[in-house]
Amino acid sequence: MNVPPGRRERKKAATRQKIADTALELFLERGYDAVGIRDVAAEADVAVTTLFSHFASKEALVFEQDEDFEQRLTRAVTGRAPHEPLIPALRREIQALVRHCTADSAAPIWRMIDESPALRKYEESMRLRHAESLATAIAADPGLSQTTTACRTIARFVIDAYSLAREAADPEAAVDEIFRMIEAAWEVGRPSRRT
Repeated sequence: MNVPPGRRERKKAATRQKIADTALELFLERGYDAVGIRDVAAEADVAVTTLFSHFASKEALVFEQDEDFEQRLTRAVTGRAPHEPLIPALRREIQALVRHCTADSAAPIWRMIDESPALRKYEESMRLRHAESLATAIAADPGLSQTTTACRTIARFVIDAYSLAREAADPEAAVDEIFRMIEAAWEVGRPSRRT
C-alpha cells in the first residue's frame, strides 16, 4: 500500500520542480552557458543553498528526471510479473522513455544538450551509472542466473538502445530493431545454451 507523501515531502517536491522548471526555461531562453546557478536561484526565488540541496550541479538541473529514469529501469526488472521474460519488460520501459524524450516539446532540450560539451559529458556519465544500476538489478534476480559480464553487457545494450532510438528517424522502429538484437544476445548468453 502506497502512503501519500506528507506535507513536507510535497513542499520539497514542489520546490525541486519549480527550480528545475525555472532553470530549463532560463537555459532555453538565454542559452545554457549564459545562465549561472545564482540566476536560476534568484528567478526561482530560492537560496543557492536550497538549489544545491536539490541538485548537485548545474548539469543536473537539465537532467532533473535522472533519478526517476534510473528507478523506472530497475523497476522494469524488479517489478515485472513472475515468470515474465526480462527483455520484453525492458523493451516496454525503453519504448515509453523514448516516446517521452522524442516528443516535440523535448527537441529544444536535446538541441541544447547536443550543443554543450558539459551536458554531453554529464549525460554520458549518467548513462554509465544507469547501466550499472540496471546490471545490478538484473544480477540480483535469482531467476535470471546470468554472469556479471552478461548482466552488465545487456544493461549497456539497453541504455544504448534508448540513446540510439531517441536519435533515429523512426524511434519506435529503432527500438524494435535494437531489441531484436538484445533478445538474441540475451538468449546466446543463457547458461542452458552454453556448451
